[in-house]
Amino acid sequence: MSDDPQNLELSPLELRRLRFRRIPIRVVLPNLVTLLALCMGLTAIRYAIEEDFVKAVTAVMAAAVLDGLDGRLARALKGTSRFGAELDSLADFVDFGVAPGLLLYLWSLHEIKGLGWFAVLAFAIAGALRLARFNVMIDDPAKPAWHAEFFVGMPAPAGAVTVLLPLYLHFSALELPASKALVPFYILYVLAIAFLMASRIPHFSGKRMGRIPRDLVIPVLFGVGVTALLLAIYPMELLAVVSVAFLAAIPFSVKRFNALAKAEAEKAEGQG
Repeated sequence: MSDDPQNLELSPLELRRLRFRRIPIRVVLPNLVTLLALCMGLTAIRYAIEEDFVKAVTAVMAAAVLDGLDGRLARALKGTSRFGAELDSLADFVDFGVAPGLLLYLWSLHEIKGLGWFAVLAFAIAGALRLARFNVMIDDPAKPAWHAEFFVGMPAPAGAVTVLLPLYLHFSALELPASKALVPFYILYVLAIAFLMASRIPHFSGKRMGRIPRDLVIPVLFGVGVTALLLAIYPMELLAVVSVAFLAAIPFSVKRFNALAKAEAEKAEGQG
């Protein structure tokens, strides 16, 4: 029996019931989705080792989709928990910090082993720092409401998707070569994405896109359908376009963030 004074006041039967109390399924389901995402990340590493890089990319994308679902599922079912948040962070580190870096290393970065491995380590470290900072800042009550529109630094899933851009271009219609001559440029690109993840550069979060205006439902459904078809027919080309579009949106997110920060500062001065 535990030496906890609170537990000493309970009978053996009450302690047993406390130890084996039932957990609602609404709390378990999001964690199962998180574990499935973790399995996808580990499967991506397996396919990378087997040099089946297309399947490895598919597994990373599946992990990113599942990562987007588990949090929304937890909030929809009111099944959020501290355990789920910690599990999600650990899974994200494997899925979006370790798997993409190893995938790129086994594909081409190993041609320059020292610098290639350094880039992989930098990317993984940046992913860990990004996730740790997110966990710390999520409970900050002093944040203004408009900060919810932005991520501080590139999100780990977005970093995992964009860092694989050279590989998308290699397997796309462009057939970008994986020659040793281009490896230094790939290494620089990986380091640049790692910097964006570890930095405090704001990125649009898209978390407030929860409701669609009634008059835009049909166009949105049409767009989703077309995107799904393109993803099935031209997956690498579409992923390359999405990666470039996300990177191109960074200056606009910085400009929007600075404008909101300036407006808040002017409002505070006016009230003072």
